[in-house]
Amino acid sequence: MGNFTVEEMLSMQKELQDKYKDKWEAICPETGKNKLLWMIGEIGEVIDIIKKNGDKKPIENSEIRQHLLEEMSDILMYYNDILLCYGISEDELKQAYISKFKLNMKRW
Repeated sequence: MGNFTVEEMLSMQKELQDKYKDKWEAICPETGKNKLLWMIGEIGEVIDIIKKNGDKKPIENSEIRQHLLEEMSDILMYYNDILLCYGISEDELKQAYISKFKLNMKRW
């Protein structure tokens, strides 16, 4: 299996959004904050999995691990929705990430 790129995730998320456009909020800057809030809710679900099961069970127990992966995927889906809402491309994200990485490498 090859790399799974941001561009692939964005494309899949666009397809999902198109399929449910009559049921879900539109992808636009005005709904970006709502998508962010939904993503934070999903982060809370990941935290609950770790809190309830400890640090090692998600590694050792396949059922708990699967639940963790599902919730992590939800986070990524909302993350991609946010990118779509603000029209952020894979290349823009890459450049910003590299810039921030370089800054952090010099920080401490």
